[in-house]
Amino acid sequence: MNVPDFDIQATIAKLFVYPIKSCAGVELDEVLLIETGLEFDRAWMVVDADQEFVTQRQLPRMALIRPQMKHSELVLRAPGMLALHIAYDRVEAPTRVTVWKDEVAAYDMGDIAAQWFSDFLSEPGRPQRLRLVRFDPEHKRLSSLKWTDGVEALNQFGDGFPVLVASEGSLAELNERLAAGGHGPVGIERFRPNIVLAGVEAHDEDRVETMHIETADGEVLMRPVKPCARCPIPDIDPATARSSPEVGDTLRTYRADPRVDGAITFGMNAIVLEGLEQVLRIGQKVGANLRFD
Repeated sequence: MNVPDFDIQATIAKLFVYPIKSCAGVELDEVLLIETGLEFDRAWMVVDADQEFVTQRQLPRMALIRPQMKHSELVLRAPGMLALHIAYDRVEAPTRVTVWKDEVAAYDMGDIAAQWFSDFLSEPGRPQRLRLVRFDPEHKRLSSLKWTDGVEALNQFGDGFPVLVASEGSLAELNERLAAGGHGPVGIERFRPNIVLAGVEAHDEDRVETMHIETADGEVLMRPVKPCARCPIPDIDPATARSSPEVGDTLRTYRADPRVDGAITFGMNAIVLEGLEQVLRIGQKVGANLRFD
């Protein structure tokens, strides 16, 4: 890759995988790129008694569930709970679950996992009947063809696209605005990106064309396709699960995006065009041209 040929030259500063949708992420030095995005990203999900997905929107204490990725298992820890061990190669009964408007095939992870999540996420007077499920890799869940321009991009339990890209520059601008309003800084974890770029201006990720990522085994091509509209989750402190409105209130002063009917956005949803089965690593070079439309 001839980096000087591009409008921007960035590097991968951080990589995150979120094994269980809406629980804490895992920061990694390297990760395998597969057809649904980063390996193990949103491979598991918590559902209610109606087999509908639940997130921090309803249950903010999900932010306190911290996965650790071991060689052969996922280890989950949460305050006051014994660790829960989830083997990568084991599932139980097949089931059907709903994530947003999609009904998808999945596997229930059993009664022990269900009890663990139900116990931790229940509050006095608000008992929860929850199950943990794993995405069935044989199921093909497509991203919106409207936004991918017809490219069939697969994802698992993500909100709709395989990869979310943000930048350190965008976070720095937000923190400057928070400071001007008398608030403390926040971390990028609040926005749950998969790839965090360094070396670009604030929100350059909004207007990049195809991203060319230089790996040890060749080039990965990703295309940002849709701005990521934001719900109240960035207002939730991932360290405490407490919510306060300053992040959302600050974003509303400058991040209304006409491309998504004026919704407040931060970060870009991206699809993978080339480079499956390659390894993304911290420090890899990223080149891209900018759209000026």
